[in-house]
Amino acid sequence: MTVHYDQPADGTAARPGTWKRPPAPVTAPESGEPKRSLPRRLWHGRPEDPRWARPAFLALLLATTALYLWNLSASGYANSFYSAAVQAGSQSWKAFFFGSLDAANAITVDKPPAALWPMALSVRLFGLGSWAILVPEVLMGVGTVAVVYAAVRRRFSPAAGLIAGAVLALTPVAALMFRFNNPDAMLALLMAVACYLVIRALEDGRTKWLLWAGAAIGFAFLAKTLQAFLILPPLALVYGVCAPVTVKKRIGQLAAALAAIVVSGGWWVAIVELWPASSRPYIGGSQNNSFLELTFGYNGLGRLNGDETGSVGGGGGGGGGNWGETGWDRLFGSSIGGQISWLIPAALILLVAGLVATRRAGRTSATRGAFLVWGGALLTTMLVFSYMQGIFHEYYTVALAPYAAAVTGMGAALLWEQRARAWASLTLAAATTATAAWGYVLLNRSTDYLPWLKWLVLAGGLTAALGLIFAGRLGRRLALGAAGLGLVAALAGPAAYTLTTLNEGHTGSIVTAGPSVAGGRGGPGGGGAPGGGGPGGFPGGGRNQQGLNGQNQQGGQGFPGGGMPGQNQNQNPNQNQNPNQNQNPNQNQTPQNGDGGRPDGMGGMGGGGGIGGLLNGAGVSTEAKKLLQTDADAYTWAAAAIGSQNAASYQLSTGEPVMAVGGFNGTDPSPTLAQFQQYVAAGKIHYFIASGAGGGMGGSGDGTSAQITSWVEANFKKVTAGSATFYDLTQKAGD
Repeated sequence: MTVHYDQPADGTAARPGTWKRPPAPVTAPESGEPKRSLPRRLWHGRPEDPRWARPAFLALLLATTALYLWNLSASGYANSFYSAAVQAGSQSWKAFFFGSLDAANAITVDKPPAALWPMALSVRLFGLGSWAILVPEVLMGVGTVAVVYAAVRRRFSPAAGLIAGAVLALTPVAALMFRFNNPDAMLALLMAVACYLVIRALEDGRTKWLLWAGAAIGFAFLAKTLQAFLILPPLALVYGVCAPVTVKKRIGQLAAALAAIVVSGGWWVAIVELWPASSRPYIGGSQNNSFLELTFGYNGLGRLNGDETGSVGGGGGGGGGNWGETGWDRLFGSSIGGQISWLIPAALILLVAGLVATRRAGRTSATRGAFLVWGGALLTTMLVFSYMQGIFHEYYTVALAPYAAAVTGMGAALLWEQRARAWASLTLAAATTATAAWGYVLLNRSTDYLPWLKWLVLAGGLTAALGLIFAGRLGRRLALGAAGLGLVAALAGPAAYTLTTLNEGHTGSIVTAGPSVAGGRGGPGGGGAPGGGGPGGFPGGGRNQQGLNGQNQQGGQGFPGGGMPGQNQNQNPNQNQNPNQNQNPNQNQTPQNGDGGRPDGMGGMGGGGGIGGLLNGAGVSTEAKKLLQTDADAYTWAAAAIGSQNAASYQLSTGEPVMAVGGFNGTDPSPTLAQFQQYVAAGKIHYFIASGAGGGMGGSGDGTSAQITSWVEANFKKVTAGSATFYDLTQKAGD
């Protein structure tokens, strides 16, 4: 028994010159391995491929690599929260395994550690620095482009794969997150791999493809927990209905794939849950020191309903809140539209067209299955993102980029093959028109940003749409000219946003791509909650920019010294203005002692000292750094600070473990006051870093962080270094 590639997608007879059957069939499971494996298809092409296909694909990968490596070090340590955990993992295998924020293993980050592992291994090999942390993310981005190309190329032309790859590479939020150290890059890669493997399974019904898909999703769970499961329903449904094997075998295969998910994602969870809590770090983000609680609470159902204990607040459950309005149009709004939505209208049109075109195909049509896999993943993820009421950031939408790119490439290629039919040419024209019009709207939201571009996008798109209406009647060259013009018009807007994104450094916990927009959050690379600030008034993260009172002016870049509004406003305006301060070219050249936001040794994290905030790191002055490094080897932790970002800043600057009291938000009950007192009595912590106004959510009130702060302030000697205040936990107040 053999299973051949589909005939033309609508089930009609092939027309001369429009459809090519592969010279060798793909064999069914009983007949052995497929004739040509993925590596041969990907690198050596197919016999029927045009001569330009392979060079064009390699050029796409090289261009994406060069694009994403451009200006990479401008982001410094990017999100210092994760960079500190990477630093810790490069120093301690225990910290590596658990994803601890510090090498002394006080508390973990609020995610499982898989996304940290490639970066930590890179830092072990090359030393702590911006490139060592971020290049693995770039490689994941290039890999995602390659996977999307390979998946689309299996059922469609090389041009379809190239279009899909280019759309993905030039999506602004993809260019942002594939150069940033959040877990989203690994998640996007593994989700694309899972879709590719399910498509392979739909072709020949082999169990191994589903097992590998399950393993990819399970490992993605170890990158970003339950978000990895968003696409499970459509993938399972598509395979359950469309697979070319019996119903009984389909059920067994899906059960086996579920087992693969449990094994690949559950082994780490089982170890953590069974490990004695007294000898492992506290699970950051949880209230009961449980990873399962973190998974189903703060990082799970809480993201959907907004009920996130210990977080900075959800969406409020009433259609809006701290994280923006929810609803069907959320992804097209001011804050999010420019990140991801440029080609989503076209993708939705082309998805419907692809399903209509394949309506006459048999149940097991792998071509239709490809539309269902990518389209189902796109729609499911869009639906969840549109209505989730908990914590939601613009950069989450990078998960949509591979799905939208694949649907766009497949749909455009399918309609192009059938352009002689009126409905196909009209649909192509409609998709082009929608893209041009929506591109104009998005560009018009940034009134001072390349004001001429929106008119070129609109005019070029409408002209191309007019030509595509008659694509079946025009000569091949004219038709290709119209299609090329439409593609250029469609990609011009996102490409401009992407180039702007690449030209800026991005730091902090909340980052965005592209320029500032009316009603959006922040400026180029800016972030925060609606209105430009973080939830509840906390400042957002963003591009490298001038810090408070002239900080971070070295080359216009460095870590923001930002914190709470009004924080550190009374610093000496001359502080850190001395060109010799924090800029000694011989200072901190050792990679392990990465000096704040500029790993090249040209400036500290903010340079001015003081406390950071919930979403940004603190500025660390030379005086503060010297103070913490003195006799640091005699202590388990050189210092303790409220909130993970504050602790991370000092840890990255000094290279010494710093305890994050209360975890990311300062609200985790770790350590308790009694535990902290025991650490101090045992001489394990040298300094406590005063939190000031920016001490995180737990810095005031009666929470654990507040209790510790009050006890320290009442009992220990205050020390000033630069503009920052410390408490020496080895000296009682009044001594």
